[in-house]
Amino acid sequence: MSDGTDNLVLEQLRRIRASQERSELDLAVLKARVSGLEQVTGQILTLMGTMNQRMDRFDERLGRIERRLDLAEA
Repeated sequence: MSDGTDNLVLEQLRRIRASQERSELDLAVLKARVSGLEQVTGQILTLMGTMNQRMDRFDERLGRIERRLDLAEA
């Protein structure tokens, strides 16, 4: 190959490498963001589970109150 062709090939390889490096950085950012979303989602699910448990206890207590006051239907 001539020097001009070698320079064109090297320039293209440099552009490809730069593009690949940008893609790798973008992928790293996306991985971090997805990881953060997974953590938040896990926290929300835990909170919802806790709230459901509390609501179940409230439901049980309300049922007992209704039975004691003869307000519950048989």
